[in-house]
Amino acid sequence: MKEREARVTDPMGNNNVAGSGPDNSHESVLLPEVLEALGPLDGACIVDGTFGAGGYSRAMLDRGAIVIGIDRDPTVLPFAEKLASEFGDRFTFIAGRFAELDSLVADKPVAGVVLDIGVSSMQLDQGERGFSFMRAGPLDMRMGREGTSAADLVNELDEAELANLIFAYGEERASRRIARAIVAARADTPITDTLALARLIEKTIGRKPGATHPATKTFQALRIAVNREFDELVGGLFAAERLLTEGGRLAVVTFHSLEDRIVKRFFDISKTSAPQSRHLPQVEAVESCWAPVRKPVKAGSAELARNPRARSATLRSGIRTLAPAREVSREGLGVPGFRRGAA
Repeated sequence: MKEREARVTDPMGNNNVAGSGPDNSHESVLLPEVLEALGPLDGACIVDGTFGAGGYSRAMLDRGAIVIGIDRDPTVLPFAEKLASEFGDRFTFIAGRFAELDSLVADKPVAGVVLDIGVSSMQLDQGERGFSFMRAGPLDMRMGREGTSAADLVNELDEAELANLIFAYGEERASRRIARAIVAARADTPITDTLALARLIEKTIGRKPGATHPATKTFQALRIAVNREFDELVGGLFAAERLLTEGGRLAVVTFHSLEDRIVKRFFDISKTSAPQSRHLPQVEAVESCWAPVRKPVKAGSAELARNPRARSATLRSGIRTLAPAREVSREGLGVPGFRRGAA
C-alpha cells in the first residue's frame, strides 16, 4: 500500500526558503548518547524541538520512532521536506518556537523531547546569516529572520549597555574595553558586517597563539540577546515538563556553561525551591518532576576527533515523574540578567 504523504506545515506561510539544501555534512553532537537517553524508540513519538538539519530526527526515524520536528528558522525547510519524502507520515515538521512546543503538539501522546540548544553548524557555515566571526556577512544573527539584529544592538546600545550585555551573556572580562572600542568606531561608520566587528575586537584585546578567537564571547553574547535564547530555553524546558506525562523523557544538549547551569538547576528541584528558614514551620518537601536518566555526558575522544565543535557540549536528561508541572519561573535557575542602562 502506498504510504500517505507526510505533513510539512509552515504556519508563517514561508514556502520559498533561501540557503543550502539537505546534505549529510552536519553531524549531530552526542548522537548515540541522546538516543540512549530517550529510551526505546520503536513506535515512540518524539519531539525534536530544535530540528536544524534533522540529524537527531533522522536517527530516531531510522530506529522506528514517530518524530515531530520544530524549528523557527525557515531555512531548515528543505531538510524537513527531505525527511518527509523518505519517512512519510512518521515525520511531521512544524515551524515555530520550541518554547511553545506543548501547544504546538498538544493533541499527540509524546514519549520524549530532545533539545539541542544554541546555534547549529549549518547556521555558522552560512556567512549570510551573520553568526560566524570567521565568515564575511551582514551582522544579523536572527534565527527567525525577524526582529532586532546584532547590528541594531551594536550600533544603538550605549557603551554601558553594550558592556553589560557582553559581560552578562558572553562572560567576557574585557567587555568594557570592547564596548568602548565599538562606540568609538561606530561614531565614524556604523558596524554592519561580521568581519569588521571581529577585526575590531581582535585589535582591541589582542589574540594569543592557540587561544580561541577574541571575538568568540562577544558574538555569543550578541546572538543570545538577539534570539532571546535564555528565555527560549527556560520556556522550552517548562513546556516539555507540561507536555510529558509520567515516564516521558527529556534530553537537552547545551554548548556553554550558562546554558548548562540553567538545565542542571531545572532538573534539580532543590535548586529552584524556596529556601526554608529554621525559625519558621517547615513546609512539606515538593516532589521532583524529574528523575535522572544518567549523569551528565560529554563527548568522548573519538567524537572530538571527528567533530571539534563537540568539545563544549553537555547532555543532561531526565524522566518525568507523577509530580504536577510547575509554573514557569526563572527563580533559582541562574539565568543571567541584562539590564539596559546598567554600568
